[in-house]
Amino acid sequence: MLVIVAASLSPHFLTPMNIKNVLSQVSIIAILAAGEACVILTGGIDLSVGAVLAISGSVTAVLMKWAGVAIPLAVLGGLGVGVLAGALNGLMVAWVRIPSFIATLAMMAVARGGTLVLTNGRPVSGFLKSFRAIAGYAGPLPLLFLITFGVYVLWQLALSHTRFGRYVYAVGGNETGTRFVGVNVRRVKLLVFILAGLCAAIGGVMLDARLNAAYPTAGEGYELDAIAAAVLGGVSLSGGVGSLVGTFFGALVMTVLGNILNLLKVGAFYQYIAKGLILAVAAISLSRGIKFAK
Repeated sequence: MLVIVAASLSPHFLTPMNIKNVLSQVSIIAILAAGEACVILTGGIDLSVGAVLAISGSVTAVLMKWAGVAIPLAVLGGLGVGVLAGALNGLMVAWVRIPSFIATLAMMAVARGGTLVLTNGRPVSGFLKSFRAIAGYAGPLPLLFLITFGVYVLWQLALSHTRFGRYVYAVGGNETGTRFVGVNVRRVKLLVFILAGLCAAIGGVMLDARLNAAYPTAGEGYELDAIAAAVLGGVSLSGGVGSLVGTFFGALVMTVLGNILNLLKVGAFYQYIAKGLILAVAAISLSRGIKFAK
């Protein structure tokens, strides 16, 4: 319905170039939303994904441009930073028992500050063509979209067909009961935060390739988009309900909405208001739906 409305409002929406642009844009948000959804399924929240995206992308860029490190090693370095940030979040939440909101808020500040220190507040740009090829095309489809699709397939298979996936839903549905039946709840929480950090790092590398630059302010507000995508896709903020399939379509809704607002030349300030209203409506609708089901 949103696509139909968007096409009717702007003749440029269904052009091949704009569709490719939408698919590239949704790839970044969808990657973040995949990790965010896994955390929310356990009853937590991760406010640091946007900042982790920025520092992971900056580390990758600095290693390539300033340190002369080979592209594969630089990418692994960026991904490693994301995994480390996720692991620290998981340790603070699962072992130190800090509420996830506070723990990830602290990580958001540390990662954002670390990015500014690392880059001296300046963008790092001008990457090799072989690295920028990550943001190229495989036929009519952007490679970024194909990477995101692959991540979603793996994540969804893990949630639907592995013991770990069942534990994720169980922890979000009833953490105390899950602990009583012998599940290592701490380990499950640690792993989902690591996955969220890894997803944010993948998003950082993808954004570097797409923009041909790593900006220290990259990812600002992306945590809102990731949470909104998960909630729009049916993931309950109380945990235990939702899927990655729904999360992807939630990310697509957010991206299409932003795209059509840009085509209509709606100001960025009003776009924030629109996204906030949609998130509120989605949360209310989901809450009522769960109560009705019960």
